[in-house]
This record gives sequence, C-alpha cells and structure tokens, in this order.
Amino acid sequence: MRKVIAAFKISADGKYAGPQGYPDWVNGWPDDYGSWLTTQIDACVLGAGMYPLYEQFWTQVANAPDEIHPISGSVPTAADVEWSGFAAKTPHYVVSSTLKSVTWPNTRILADLDAVAAMKREQGKDIYLMGGAAIVGAALDAGLVDELRLIVYPLIVGEGKALFSSSARHAMELHKVEQLPEGRLSLVYGIGR
Repeated sequence: MRKVIAAFKISADGKYAGPQGYPDWVNGWPDDYGSWLTTQIDACVLGAGMYPLYEQFWTQVANAPDEIHPISGSVPTAADVEWSGFAAKTPHYVVSSTLKSVTWPNTRILADLDAVAAMKREQGKDIYLMGGAAIVGAALDAGLVDELRLIVYPLIVGEGKALFSSSARHAMELHKVEQLPEGRLSLVYGIGR
C-alpha cells in the first residue's frame, strides 16, 4: 500500500503561516526535504484553499525562474525550479466539494477523502499530502496519513495559523531527527493508529 506523507515547514511555535497567510520565513519550498520529493512520490494532494496560491506560485517559478518572485520576494532556488518542472508533470489532486475547475497541468478534483483512500490502495509510489492544514487535519482524523515530515524553523511567529486542526489525539513515533543549517530541524514521524 502507498504511504501518504504530509510535510510542512513550521515555526517553533507550530505555525505553518504567518498573519498574512503564508510563511514569510521560508526561502525555497522544496529545499531541506531531500530527494524524496521527486523520487519517492508520484502524486500530490492538496485542499481547495491551498490550490489557487499553489498554482500561482509554481506557474510563476516555471515561467520566470531567474526573476524575483512576486510572492516570495526572492529569486527561486535551484530546488524550486526543479520542483516546478516535476510538479508540472506529476498528477495533482485537489480535494474539494465546491471547486468546479482547475487549470494546473495534470490536475483533477477529488470529491472527498474517500478518493485519497482509494489512491492509497492503488499501485504506485507514495502520495505527498501538501496541505493546507485543514485537509491534513481531516486526513489525519480519517486515518490516511502515514508519515509527517516537519522542518522546524528557530522562530516564534506569534500570530499566525496553527498547523493542526485535527479533532482527535494522534500518537506519533519519531523516526528521524536531523539538524539543518541555520538552526532548523528536520523531524520525521510515523503516525500511530
């Protein structure tokens, strides 16, 4: 069975986004996750709330990889450019009961998390559950998330969006800890059942 892997870059106080709606402390999205992003997965799942900004962000990276990105305020990293190419050819699935159409290449709408459960039973590589937090919380509660990967930044954001919106307690088992440059930590957890 395929694994569903959720991954976030968060602050030390557990925020995945600041008050403006995105993590302004992150420079380079795919940086730090390692090669699993492009070698271990073959499908990406996200919620309808995250989809519009995701499409806008990565389309801009693909179209202007050497220019300052209007959202991040910096030139995309080499890993960003690599991800934009990988993402354009990798199937993406947006879980939504209200969204009627998508324009990102190779993207389909899934009506609910039952479709993600069905994807887990199919042959293939692992599935990257990118977020946002509401869809990850719902997927946790549905027992669909197998692994949680966090990059923790040495920063207290204060006001912002808390990562977990799960309605239940979930035990986790620490599988790996790695210290990254600039005081960041990579944490990999298995989700208990």
